[in-house]
Amino acid sequence: MLRILRPRYPRPARTGLRRWLPSLRQSLLLCVWTVLALAGLIGYGYEHTAIPRDLNAFATQQDNVYYWADGTEMARVGPVDRQVMPLDRIPSGVQWAVLAAENADFYSDHGVSPRGIARAVTTMATGGDVQGGSTITQQYVKNVYLNQAQTLSRKVDEIFIAVKLDDKVSKQQILEGYLNTSWFGRGAYGVERAAEMYYGKDVTQLNPSQGAFLASLLKGSGLYDPSISPANHRRAVARWNWVLDRMVKIGRLSPAQRATYTVFPEPKAPPRPAGLSGETGYLVDTARAYVSAHSGISDARFALGGYQIHTTFEKPRTDALTAAVKQHLAGLRPTTRAADRDVRVGAASVAADGRILALYGGPDYVTQGFDDADISIVPAGTAYAPLVYAAALRDGVVRTRDAPLAQVTPDSLYDGDDDIPVQTPEGPYWNRDGRIVRTANEGKRSYGMIPLRQAVADGVDGPIMQLGMDVGLDKVRKASVDAGLLPDSGFGEQVPVFSLGTSTPSPIRMADAYGTFAAGGTHTEPYSVESVTVGGNRVSLPAPAVTHPFSAHVAAEVTDALRDSVTSGAARSAAKAGQGLAGTPGTAPDNTSASFVGYDSDTATAVTLFRVDPKSQQLLPLTGTGGRAKSNPGSDLPTAIWTQYMTATAAGSPPPTTRAAH
Repeated sequence: MLRILRPRYPRPARTGLRRWLPSLRQSLLLCVWTVLALAGLIGYGYEHTAIPRDLNAFATQQDNVYYWADGTEMARVGPVDRQVMPLDRIPSGVQWAVLAAENADFYSDHGVSPRGIARAVTTMATGGDVQGGSTITQQYVKNVYLNQAQTLSRKVDEIFIAVKLDDKVSKQQILEGYLNTSWFGRGAYGVERAAEMYYGKDVTQLNPSQGAFLASLLKGSGLYDPSISPANHRRAVARWNWVLDRMVKIGRLSPAQRATYTVFPEPKAPPRPAGLSGETGYLVDTARAYVSAHSGISDARFALGGYQIHTTFEKPRTDALTAAVKQHLAGLRPTTRAADRDVRVGAASVAADGRILALYGGPDYVTQGFDDADISIVPAGTAYAPLVYAAALRDGVVRTRDAPLAQVTPDSLYDGDDDIPVQTPEGPYWNRDGRIVRTANEGKRSYGMIPLRQAVADGVDGPIMQLGMDVGLDKVRKASVDAGLLPDSGFGEQVPVFSLGTSTPSPIRMADAYGTFAAGGTHTEPYSVESVTVGGNRVSLPAPAVTHPFSAHVAAEVTDALRDSVTSGAARSAAKAGQGLAGTPGTAPDNTSASFVGYDSDTATAVTLFRVDPKSQQLLPLTGTGGRAKSNPGSDLPTAIWTQYMTATAAGSPPPTTRAAH
């Protein structure tokens, strides 16, 4: 048979970009070698990673010790309780709630999740944190053998140890260890202590619904403990529903059983240690929140204890503030006068350099856990006027349409008469009901044309309303935030009455804002912790932010007006506290709060009084409080408290100190 030989043609040369690309065979060889190299690295890592012999020190919790500014001990908090519960005594419904939430494939995986590892590697490769994808075995390894650091080396160790542990220890032992070492918040390690802390029960008494809530906490008690905030409560309910639905999906809860769990199992309120009675608990909470927000120490690590927290709080000032509040509230008659019931006071003293020196958060932390020094639902009232004045002096005003920006001075005249239209550059301001908004001075008194400095000193509301409109309420708001109020201080709708203090900053923030004027226009973010140490080593804390929102001239003009207020104006009853004081009283437009905010050369103090309906938690009017005439709004009590406190501390305000660098 003849074979027909076909001619061979030379393979065309690779040209252009193709000549630089690897051939198919080269690509396959590269893939094979890459796989072999990775396999070798994984094998090497597996062989050279041993399961540690010793557990972490989570079982040796210590107290966290808080110190006053002078270095004397203020409080000890801890230790954290933990009790081991055998797996066979933990209800299966609780076990599967945790598995459904955290690792539904726990009994079939090999200690790690390839999909989770891939997600973590991808996140790392794209610049994100090393995170995600951890199985229960990995989480247990992290809890008891490693640490919480989000680093690649720790993640690699976690993976190899988890695989080895899964090969050497039963799944039941791993799950038991995980449930007994996991952090559930409120100082509770382990599901047994969590059951007691949230439901006052032994874990053996919990049903799947309660177990689903506890499982939710594993994602972060700071986000899912309902007692912390309404937002937390909403997240907790949503997560609880999701966990129960997951249990149905994986076949560990029947639809009929799921249908019986429609009401969220509300946990009990967190207990308050007796050692934190009086004002101490409010101070500890404030310092703890600062450490949490600025140190990078996780709640779980902090609960292990061993930290020394050196606060800015001064005991003599705190005692003086508490004594002043209690003495003046003692004059109320809640049993015979309805207007004297449910009265509360929040107060704060903040140095010009940002140190929080004293707080009054309530009558007793054990009986009232909410801190009224940090409350953010009470209107600032007319104590807001100096911030409007500062905005005008800094930013200028526009009175008529198309007019250029004009500067104002303390001597600029404004109409101080009552019941006159509030003007905008386009004309009178009309409200939504089609009526012209008019000024309303206290007592309907008219003052005629009045200099701005005098309007601030005498507490004349009409010119302040008009001044806010002339400056622009958006600029007024910005100036008050620059001074120290938080951007979310309940500013609400920007209408003419805005300048009379409809916003709701806390006493801490009002004192801090006034402290900006005491500091010559320099603002320092308030802080309550000077330093934190653990094991003799200092924990890094960033220095508080310092800005310069107002010139020294503007700050001096505000101070001059507020000194006039004390010597001859609306705050003259406070003059007995000493020389050189600056301040003003305030009343909310709806008469739901009264306040006094003022300062000496280096410390600002805010005192706020209000009433809250215990059932609805709504603010109540102060009409008639303390026997005050019903036609006379507000209250003199904040001024009296402030005056007594300043008198007690006037013998020597400690000079500002330089905060240690961290």
